[in-house]
Amino acid sequence: MRKELVVATKNAKKLTEIRQLLKGLNFKITSLADYPDAPRIIENGETFKENAVKKALTISRYTHKLTLGEDSGLCVDALGGKPGIYSSRFAGKHKSDLQNNRKLLAMLSPFKGLQRKAGYVCAVALADGKGFLKVFEGRCSGYIGHKFKGRYGFGYDPLFIIPRYQKTFAQLGPSVKHRISHRFRALKKARHALVTYLRKNP
Repeated sequence: MRKELVVATKNAKKLTEIRQLLKGLNFKITSLADYPDAPRIIENGETFKENAVKKALTISRYTHKLTLGEDSGLCVDALGGKPGIYSSRFAGKHKSDLQNNRKLLAMLSPFKGLQRKAGYVCAVALADGKGFLKVFEGRCSGYIGHKFKGRYGFGYDPLFIIPRYQKTFAQLGPSVKHRISHRFRALKKARHALVTYLRKNP
């Protein structure tokens, strides 16, 4: 019987990515959609790591199961690191990806070329019912384009350009994104810890 790994998210697109990136591990991966009565998580940390740890600890204490908490976002140099931890609600609570992207483009309109440098950051925390285990971080550098390009991904993917390819994440699609993204890099580190966990908890 496979062990359960609860991903502390209600974001279906993010869950799909995490499942794809952890493919091959002997876990049954569930999410907060499977635990509708789980406590609400208030993301009031000052960093991605703090929010990821809070998610992992809160849900692992509720479910008494191994839990993965993830927090990620876009940090733009010219905006002093914004939207940062507020990436998913940059244009306001319950706003769409499109509204967030439009606000970003408006704020960056005075900036050109290298002034539009940005980076995606992802923090992944693991905890079980006994407490906190580990936290990992991944980063991916690029810059913000002037137009929406591509049809894959979510969040700021249609604007985030990878210099090596001169294409956005949304243009590159999962086959490339899942080999270079911030989430891939964080989960690659977490994957080793998950393998160790399975070995120690058969």
